[in-house]
Amino acid sequence: MSNMHHTTGYVYANALLQYRFSNEHPFNQMRLKLTTELLQDMGSLKAHHIVPPRIATDDEIALIHSYDYIQAIRRASHGILNEQETKKYGLDGTETQQFRMMHKHSARIVGGALNLADQIMDGTLINGCHLGGGLHHSLPGKANGFCIYNDVAICIAYLIKYHHQRVLCIDTDAHHGDGTQWSFYTNDQALIYSIHETGKFLFPGSGHYTERGNEQGFGYTVNIPLEPYTEDDSFLEVFQQTIEPIVASFQPDIIVSVHGVDIHYLDPLTHMSCTLESLYQIPYIIQSLADQYTNGKVIMFGGGGYNIWEVVPRAWTHVFLALIGETPPIGKLPESWLSKWQPYATCPLPQYWKDDKQDYTIIPRRATISETNMKHAQQVLSWFNPL
Repeated sequence: MSNMHHTTGYVYANALLQYRFSNEHPFNQMRLKLTTELLQDMGSLKAHHIVPPRIATDDEIALIHSYDYIQAIRRASHGILNEQETKKYGLDGTETQQFRMMHKHSARIVGGALNLADQIMDGTLINGCHLGGGLHHSLPGKANGFCIYNDVAICIAYLIKYHHQRVLCIDTDAHHGDGTQWSFYTNDQALIYSIHETGKFLFPGSGHYTERGNEQGFGYTVNIPLEPYTEDDSFLEVFQQTIEPIVASFQPDIIVSVHGVDIHYLDPLTHMSCTLESLYQIPYIIQSLADQYTNGKVIMFGGGGYNIWEVVPRAWTHVFLALIGETPPIGKLPESWLSKWQPYATCPLPQYWKDDKQDYTIIPRRATISETNMKHAQQVLSWFNPL
């Protein structure tokens, strides 16, 4: 089923760019603006697609986070947390630090997700994306991994509580979505699937294939850890062979997906060796699954991705294009976009949609890496019984 004739939502407002730890911090929401303007310059993103975010209420945020944590984030917004509280709530490091008005800017990201969810549930939209969201590391009572409020987990809990949905979360970020996993570890109304670089060498260190859920949620957590330096062929083979039978068995009402693009070989914070080829295919695979199993209902979030000039805009563009049913573009990027942003870029902007792979390193252990990945995938599938 094509979604070309349905309405797709795109959560955006310039205020989303205010979620910013510091000018030097690797989490830089300028990537959202770059992606948005690239889609506009292509002529694909129109005014009617835009879903403005709102500020989520404390009760909505409390679907996942504790009230004491929410109040701590409010105090942190004004710089009045004491040293003990700062440590308790995960705001004492250089990675996830306090910044001015952090509650409001974080709650706006959550509100964008909830606005999109409501419009899909009432039939105004068939699907949509929230590329400024995807903060999947935040824990119920602690900031974690650049993430203050876990908009992904809150959106899932909101869909379950207020719209009585059975939710499948597909997370393809290079970092394991630990905050989302632990939020639903004992829940059987959401299945949390994550394919990621193994935690042996990468934050957050979780996501082993033996983490399967607990109590009534046992079997509703699925982790596919991949070896460092995994390349396109292995990633896509493992992803497709594991996700399709899981979707077919779980039979979700709606899919929520996280599209971190840090599996790319140019990402500075991970050790994966995928190219744009994988990142272009992933949203189309997920959209196809949504068309088959959920009548097209899917919410696609952003997530990680720290090469904001060479990788993120080109990759995230395909998230929206998959949702509206457009084929992937070929050839050169819009000249208007290139000429506008090159003066600000810290490197030469890529001119074409394809990776030139000039800096790509051939991995000598390719066969061994692929075999290990498939071994773990088969192990997971052998455990996975129809739910």
